[in-house]
Formats: sequence, structure tokens, C-alpha cells
Amino acid sequence: MKNQILNNYRNYLFLYLFLLFSMSICFLYLKHDVGNDSTISEWIINYSGGFTKRGFIGQICIYFSRLFDSELRDIILYFQIFIIGTYFTLIFILLKNIFLERIYLLCIFTPIFLLYPVYEIEVLARKEIFIYILFLVHLFVLINKFKFANISKLLTFTISVLIWEPVLFFLPMWIFIDLASKDFGKKRNLSFLLKDLTFYLPGIIISMVFIFNPLTEQEHIKMASILKKEFNEVCYMSCSLLLHKSTLIQQFKGNFHAYSIENIIRYIWIMIIGFLPLFILLKHINFKKKKKNNFLINSEKKITNYFFLIISPVLILFAMGYDWGRWVNISYTLSLLTFLYLYKKDIIKINFKTLKKSKLNLLSLKNFSLIFIIYCFTWSPKTVITGDIGSFPLYRAIYKIYKTLLI
Repeated sequence: MKNQILNNYRNYLFLYLFLLFSMSICFLYLKHDVGNDSTISEWIINYSGGFTKRGFIGQICIYFSRLFDSELRDIILYFQIFIIGTYFTLIFILLKNIFLERIYLLCIFTPIFLLYPVYEIEVLARKEIFIYILFLVHLFVLINKFKFANISKLLTFTISVLIWEPVLFFLPMWIFIDLASKDFGKKRNLSFLLKDLTFYLPGIIISMVFIFNPLTEQEHIKMASILKKEFNEVCYMSCSLLLHKSTLIQQFKGNFHAYSIENIIRYIWIMIIGFLPLFILLKHINFKKKKKNNFLINSEKKITNYFFLIISPVLILFAMGYDWGRWVNISYTLSLLTFLYLYKKDIIKINFKTLKKSKLNLLSLKNFSLIFIIYCFTWSPKTVITGDIGSFPLYRAIYKIYKTLLI
């Protein structure tokens, strides 16, 4: 019976991810030539004017555009399709052998996770997808080849900063995984821990360079000039903001106009409802106390307290960034991946007895299916803080593709 449930779950998961991937390809193709697409505006940032934040991927795309004498937007499209395919493949590999009762299905299909970038297409293939992939790669290294842990975090975190520097606000998740995974014996004291954490230092230094040494006006003009003359691209939106919204003060001030009680309350509810299945699941979880010298695991604190702690720096990102829907999606994705790592690494244990007795598992299949559909497919957050809550996102996304192909 259990094998049958797992096989059914695996098949449905594959079909779901394949549907999302197919829809992603359609939307990326439809929007890659749109002149004001916010995703492309981020991908064309490069180093032609100087070393700047988020220029790593743009420089690679420019290299291949020159190498194959191809349109820059076409090269970006190919990269986007490849990177999204890679992401869904890694997600499938991670999730395919994990099934944790009905509440887990709500964790996977919540509209603030995999669905979000597909139905909110201006977020589709934004640079946080590289963060997800690099984080997943790091987790797979830790699960299978722990002796390469330091090299992995050095490379994955440093490259993450080069691609999307706000990943610095999510560094506590990398550190939390470090702390939960290790046995701090007599030889592993505080100084050993500090030495271990120095592998994050290159990424932190690079992020500081970005913060305190933004592009000058002349450097930005040079980058914009090369984009225009060589690729016929205008340096707009994210690319343009490197000049007009480059300092921390400018970023905080640029968000003030959007603050309102209505917007803040809306996103508080989005986070509560979106994260609810995960935190319900975490209530049924404890650390396995097999690491005698691990102060984290042997602490009296519940695992939910740690998750609130490691997510808390993201509040700074909410204060200085306009795309609150993205911040919710990124926070949830990395939180869920962290939880799944702890489970696969056998660091935590789930109390299945109490989980099976939960009200959700006592519902009939018909009633649970109704709750599942309503929760997962009838609402969605918008990208920016001022956006209202969307309705029936999956239906609207499928209908949009159908309508476009029909025309």
C-alpha cells in the first residue's frame, strides 16, 4: 500500500513538474522579445562598464552571443529554458522518494512555491532560480559527499552572490545547515566553527564591494552604450536601477511610498497562509539527538523557533525591495529545501503517529481533495507590494497559453 501511494505521488509529481516546465517554455518564448520584460532587464546586466552586482550571468550570455554571433535575447532564452529545466529536474530528484502524509502535499503545491513564477510570469526565470539550483547542489553534496562540504559552500555561496547579491540575507540557512549537520566534539570548539565559516567570507566580501562600490555614472554609460551599439538593447528597469537606485539609502527610500496598513496586512496573511502547511508539519518534528556534542540539536528550542530565526533577516529585504511576492517565494523555497535536507540527512524525526491523527488525515478523500484544490489553485500573491491577490492562477495561466496558441 505504501509503495503504491509513493508511486502514485511520484507519477503525479512528474506530471506536475512537466506541466510547469512546458508552461514555462511557452511563457519564456512569448516574452523574450518583449521590450519591457523585467526578467530580460536583469539578465542584460554585465561587466562591460565595470565589476557590478548581478553582472555574472549577463557577461556569460554576452560571451556566447558574440561566440555564436546570435541575438543576445535568443541566447538568454536558451539559458533560461536550460536553467528552469535543471531546477525542475533537481526538485524532482529531491522530492521523488519523500511522501509525508497529506499536509506534505499542501507544502509542495502551495501557490507560493513552484507555481508562483509560472503564473506570475514577470518573475519567471529571475535570477533567484540560480540561487535555488546552487542551494540544491550544495544540499546534494552534503547528503552524498560530506567531505566536500567546505568546497561546496565556498563555490555555491560565492557564485550565488555574484549572480544575485541579496542572497546574503539567506546566509543563515547555509549556516543553520552547517550547525545541524556537525558533531562539535572536543576538537571542534568555537574557533573550529569560526574557521569553518570562513568559507563564506569571499561571498560576504564581494557583497560588501557591491554595496559600497556601485557603478559610477560613467561606468554605467559605458555598459549601456555597449548594450545599445552591439546588441541593440536599452539599459532599462533592473539594468537602469544600477545607476538610479544603487545605494542602500536609495533602495529604502524607494520603497516608502508603497507602505500602507492594507499592503502590510495583506502580505502578513499571504505569509501565514502560504507557510501554514510547512509550520504545521514542523510542529510534528524534533531533532534526532544522535550528535551528542551538537549544541543546536541538544537545545530545548523547537525547530520552528530556528526557522523563524533564520528567516528573520529577510525582513530587511522586505524593507528595501519592492517585489514582496518574490521575497515570499524565495523565503519559502529555501525554507522548504532546508527542511527536506534535514529529513533526508536523518537529522530530524517526524512523529507520524500524531501526524496521522491530525484533522487533515481524518478527512474523507473527497473533502481533502476539495481543501487541496481551494488552497493550492484558487489564489496567488502578486509580484509587488501594491498588487492584490490573484485568483485561479493555474487556470488563468493555461488559458493564456491556449488563447495565445489559438491566435
